[in-house]
Amino acid sequence: MNKNIILTDDQPWALGNVVSRPASSPRADAPDGLDLAALLRILVTWRWLIAGAIALGILLGIIATLVTKPVYRASVTLEVNSPTVEIMDEQRRAQSSATAAPWDYVATQVGLLSSRSIAERAAEDLKLASNPDFVGEGGTPEQRLQIAAGRISGGLKVQMPEEGQLVSYTMDADTPQMAAAIANQVADSFINVTLQRRYEASSYARNFLEKQINKARADLEQSEKLLVAYAQAQGIITTSTSQGVPNGDTNSLQGESLVALNKALADATARRVAAEGAYRQGSAVGATADVNAATQAMRQQKAALEAEYQDKRTLLKPDHPDMISLRSRIDELSRQISREASQVSSGRNNSLLGEFRAAQAAESALQARVNALKGSVLDLRGRSIRYTILQRDVDTNRALYEALLQRFKEVGVAGGIGASPVSIVDRADPPGGPYKPNLMINLAVGLLAGLIGGIGLAMVLEFLNDTIKTREDVRNKLGLACLGAVPKSPGKDSFAEELKNPKSSVSEAYSSVAASLRFSTEDGLPRRLLVTSTRSGEGKSSSSLALAQNFARRGAKVLLVDCDLRKPSFRAASEKIGLTRLLTGDDDDISAHVTKTQFDNLLLLPAGPIPPNPADLLSTGRFASILQELQEQFDVIVCDAPPVMGLADAILMAPAVGQVMFVVESGKTRARSALESLRQIGATGAHIVGATLNKSSEDAGGYGYKGYGYGYGNRYGAVDKRRTEIELIPHDGD
Repeated sequence: MNKNIILTDDQPWALGNVVSRPASSPRADAPDGLDLAALLRILVTWRWLIAGAIALGILLGIIATLVTKPVYRASVTLEVNSPTVEIMDEQRRAQSSATAAPWDYVATQVGLLSSRSIAERAAEDLKLASNPDFVGEGGTPEQRLQIAAGRISGGLKVQMPEEGQLVSYTMDADTPQMAAAIANQVADSFINVTLQRRYEASSYARNFLEKQINKARADLEQSEKLLVAYAQAQGIITTSTSQGVPNGDTNSLQGESLVALNKALADATARRVAAEGAYRQGSAVGATADVNAATQAMRQQKAALEAEYQDKRTLLKPDHPDMISLRSRIDELSRQISREASQVSSGRNNSLLGEFRAAQAAESALQARVNALKGSVLDLRGRSIRYTILQRDVDTNRALYEALLQRFKEVGVAGGIGASPVSIVDRADPPGGPYKPNLMINLAVGLLAGLIGGIGLAMVLEFLNDTIKTREDVRNKLGLACLGAVPKSPGKDSFAEELKNPKSSVSEAYSSVAASLRFSTEDGLPRRLLVTSTRSGEGKSSSSLALAQNFARRGAKVLLVDCDLRKPSFRAASEKIGLTRLLTGDDDDISAHVTKTQFDNLLLLPAGPIPPNPADLLSTGRFASILQELQEQFDVIVCDAPPVMGLADAILMAPAVGQVMFVVESGKTRARSALESLRQIGATGAHIVGATLNKSSEDAGGYGYKGYGYGYGNRYGAVDKRRTEIELIPHDGD
């Protein structure tokens, strides 16, 4: 007898290979980052939303261009030069500072050019307050002037130069002629106001200085009168007329006489000291010179006689008459030399004594005169204190008066200079076209705003949609190893046909999942594996069949158990066999309920008839004993379990099976729901080997997701019309 298996047509849709790692419980606090691949995936997923936002931005840019009133812009270039006229010392320092760093001066001129006073001056010069096209109708003249000045200030844009001294500004107006006229008038008004401000400043300075000069002149005259009156009263006569030099003792007659006498006394003292020294020492140097001069002839004659005496001594004896005669003559010359030297020395001493006494007398006379003048000078010094104070006042008032007079002359020169530090380089011409609106700029702004808005809205919608979309989401949000990513079948073939073709993307993806399962536990491939998901329709039944067929193709004896007793995915031709029958009848032969399929080494234990109380049947120990008996006959047992949310079946089965693989539908399964399901499974003590991402897609380097719901509702036992029957090979006895 032929039997059939009914398989749902839930086909997965993305291919991926990820080596899994053992995972026993989810990580709720795993990080959720946004990398380039995730960003590209979001852009591809929401590409139509972004394109719509860009189109809306461009449309708004076009509409803004059409409804915006044209605005014309005219520009003027000015040259700003630092002032060169010096008026006061403070202004000299300011001028020096401006020359060293003209940037501050240029910045000041830019600020003045932007001031409201310049705008009011330009409005007055152009009579804009009476122009209804510019300020409208109604209002007082003052109000209309304020409106005109406000419009000029609003349309005036002054640019601060980055370097140099050229200042450019622009003026926006409704017509090109008005824009050029206002721009040029602002420059003229600025130059006129600058000149007027300088003239007013110099005029004020002249008036101020004139008042100060009159006051200083009166103070000088008064101080001079007081000085002369005091000098006459005290009999003080000064000989110094230099100004600015403090008065002292030498500026009076007594002082000058005392200075002259002191100098003469010093000279007399020096002469007296020199004469006394010469007298005390006998003036040896001077006397010797005089003696030598007076006795020079006699000493020469004596020397000649002594020489002759020595010559004859070799021939004659000393008592010879000639020798005695020579000796007598030599002795006589010696006496004459001594007498002459004595006379010369005596005359020299008398002369030195006379000179010494004369110098001493002169010194004494000068000393007496100096002593007399000292008292007079000291008395004058006491009376000159008040005179010095008055003289200082006179000098101060005179210096102040002269300084003020000099500044007054400089102010007069500066007031006559009419050159402005600001000059016009380029005047404004009427613009040839409107400055605003600019279609290209509006389109670019609309495009950029639409792009940013579309991407921002896509990001918001993406993150509000808290679903598992990629393999990274499985790792980061669920904290599980991703065993693989299975694509949705791109063709029209049934899921069974896809599995028959080893080169299909679905078959290759499940081969990768099967390979990952071989490394999911310490013992390798799990011998019992429960396949479940958060909700229905995520492809757990398809994954169960694909994995079972993959293990069977590799030579393992595999049993596929349909554990979904509420909505079976696989149905045999007869309802007399199945898991329900085994759970309700302890004496039944288990092998009689196992049937073959068209896949080699793959057998099926169908669900059987749908019971009214599946949870009650699974809560007994019968299910565990059935698995234990089947484990002795098969290498691998794959259990297709119901979803976790809302049902207790998978939670009751998990501890009996031991190993659990979690199936996640890409783009449909919410992270919170999946985490709650994983927590419930983890609480049973079962080992979660990892998760398989089902129905994913790979597109342009990212992942976009589509899917559909499953929905259990209350239609237990209903079979999907899209299911495809898989032929079963009849076994012996049927």
